[in-house]
Amino acid sequence: MPLFPPSAEFLVQLFILLSAAIVAGEIAGRLGLIPLVGQLIVGVLLGPTLLGPYIGLTSLTPELTGLQILATFFIMFMAGLHVDPDEIARMKAGTALVGVAIFALPFAFGAVAVALVEPGLPVTTDMFAALTLSITALPVMGIMVAEFGIGGQRLGNLVMGAALVNELTAVTVFAILLQLALGGGSSFYAAALAVVSVGLFLAGVLLISRVLKLVRESGWWRRRPDRMSSVLRSREAGFAVLMAMALGAALYSQLLGLTFLVGAFYAGLLVTQATGDSKRHQAFLSIFSTMNWMFFVPLFFALVGVEMDLSQLGGLLALGAWGVLLAMAIATKVGTGAGLARALGLSAPDSVAAGFLLSSRGAVELAMAVLLLADGVFSVGLFTTIALVGLVTTIIAPLGALWAWRSTPASRADLATRMPGGLPARALLLNPESEEPPPDDRPFALRRSPVPPPAPDPGPPLAP
Repeated sequence: MPLFPPSAEFLVQLFILLSAAIVAGEIAGRLGLIPLVGQLIVGVLLGPTLLGPYIGLTSLTPELTGLQILATFFIMFMAGLHVDPDEIARMKAGTALVGVAIFALPFAFGAVAVALVEPGLPVTTDMFAALTLSITALPVMGIMVAEFGIGGQRLGNLVMGAALVNELTAVTVFAILLQLALGGGSSFYAAALAVVSVGLFLAGVLLISRVLKLVRESGWWRRRPDRMSSVLRSREAGFAVLMAMALGAALYSQLLGLTFLVGAFYAGLLVTQATGDSKRHQAFLSIFSTMNWMFFVPLFFALVGVEMDLSQLGGLLALGAWGVLLAMAIATKVGTGAGLARALGLSAPDSVAAGFLLSSRGAVELAMAVLLLADGVFSVGLFTTIALVGLVTTIIAPLGALWAWRSTPASRADLATRMPGGLPARALLLNPESEEPPPDDRPFALRRSPVPPPAPDPGPPLAP
């Protein structure tokens, strides 16, 4: 007799997935990896590749599929929250060039590579696959910039700005490809119609952003939040209103044939200081971040892992195709990022580190891949290949950056200064003969700040 009735099977599966994902993310973090690595791996283990047949997770149930769609919406909305239109306007031309280049070159080479290893695919499917291999993960980049202590430095600003432009470009191209796919061909007329429709959508988003900014700067707006608070009696009503707006934008983009992912992303872009005063804006970000990072993000990556089937890569031909796409994904990102960073004047170690950091993948391309799998554009084999490329490149990205920084005495010293609490275990494994810096006994919250040098000995007091 089963322990739980059939009506509770969804809750049992949700409990297993979420608990395992949280634990796996913590373990990955303690090993010096991005939590999504552990969350994806545990999803693979709980899926059809290994344990799925024994726990009923050979495929996603309708309930888990619905939850995955909701998690995908929040993932894309969170990605949009990291994009500030004002930051784009202030961005230097060199940073914007890097962002466009680290999308365009991997996209072009990726389309050729996918066509070679997966002959017979429709042109739009080929381009969708290349697109998902060309995205740099902005949230993952933010985590690595904080972990390596380069926030506010020229290198940190470059990789964050480039990742921002890369993600914005990728979402826009994704919208155009969707219009082409819906148009049923790649004719000039279909391409022109796709560009015009996406352009109109983006123009509307930017217009709303501009209007909100002007209203926010007016004296009339400063009195609105308090009056709205007196009218809206529900707890956290402002958060609920913003969520409704985001869902409305997602549905509007879906109505235009751009899928809800595009609308969710650009809805996040509109949630800035213009939507309320600073205090309310920070409160919204705090509520949303807690809900997202503690529930939807680990669950999303675990569900992606469940949908991966490594048995699809069992043959030498499939493994060879995956190896070609992995090599292309790493080489084009690292080569382009490192070359342009060097041309902009960064040191050789910092340039190579920038290239590796920019090669990391994350949530946005997986959200796109999930949607394409659900719509039948991707097969399970192609989905597994792309997700596995993203997993491996995300593991390699911080390792490659640490290897670059350990290549010269000056960059090693700078790294030890930025991370005085000691390098992660992965860094010591890259050079086991190096001396580990002295332990940092300060509270954890202060360990990212440099340890001040000891005050010089003033010597004996001067004689009167």
